Amino acid sequence: MSASILDGKACGLRLRERYRNQAEALAAQGQRPGLAVILVGENPASQVYVRNKVAACEAAGFYSENIPLPANCEQAALIERIHALNRDPRIHGILVQLPLPGQLDEAAVLAAVASDKDVDGFHTENVGALALGNPRFVPCTPKGVMVLLAEAGIETRGKEAVIVGRSNIVGKPMARLLLAADATVTVCHSRTRDLAAHTRRADILVAAIGRPAVITGDMVKPGAVVVDVGINRLPNGSLCGDVEFESAKRVASWITPVPGGVGPMTIAMLLANTIEAAQMRLDAARKPIAA
Repeated sequence: MSASILDGKACGLRLRERYRNQAEALAAQGQRPGLAVILVGENPASQVYVRNKVAACEAAGFYSENIPLPANCEQAALIERIHALNRDPRIHGILVQLPLPGQLDEAAVLAAVASDKDVDGFHTENVGALALGNPRFVPCTPKGVMVLLAEAGIETRGKEAVIVGRSNIVGKPMARLLLAADATVTVCHSRTRDLAAHTRRADILVAAIGRPAVITGDMVKPGAVVVDVGINRLPNGSLCGDVEFESAKRVASWITPVPGGVGPMTIAMLLANTIEAAQMRLDAARKPIAA
């Protein structure tokens, strides 16, 4: 057996064309989608991510602001910048690139983003809405995974899903989305005993732990769908995921590559969330004012 490739790059490009058309339609109605991306410091990986996000927004016809701030930026200055973007009618979505420098309180910074501009889905209001099954903005990476599975025609209902990693950005929202899609979900983490015993039960295995090649082929159930969220840079400069690709692809039925799997879907979902925010603004403007 050799797994079929879940090609996030090709899927993401198809979706981005769809979102470009939607952005044009909104712009024609006076609501051009606008995204602001804040990058604090000069983390090389974060700089690459931000450039990719800004380029995708510009290609889709969005209004885009790239806001670089120094690594020694004070928290009050950063929050004031966020508040200014909250008030800016050109901006529908605000993204604060993580991680932040150590002197900044990440929770306080994310809470400063208006919940209706939180296209990353990290604000407590949006986290709570997702937990209650009534999501507004879903974090882009787990949302991208769900769309990628759906586009490939992969059924989740009744399947055993195992997620390796419990971060607020991927693991926890991924579990909620798979539960909502009628999968039976297990979340594993650094304190899980006998990780392989859990992963070998998975019909759908999502690796999001941030450690290179921690999932090997002998930990994968034959015929499983393997989604590798991790992206790790090795000492030689090459990239690899959390899954040991060569051994896993001989066992799985579907597998995402790294790069070219989940990453492009994350960017596509950022566009989707920003369009949703712009559409909500347009709908609110058209809503009749009660007497």
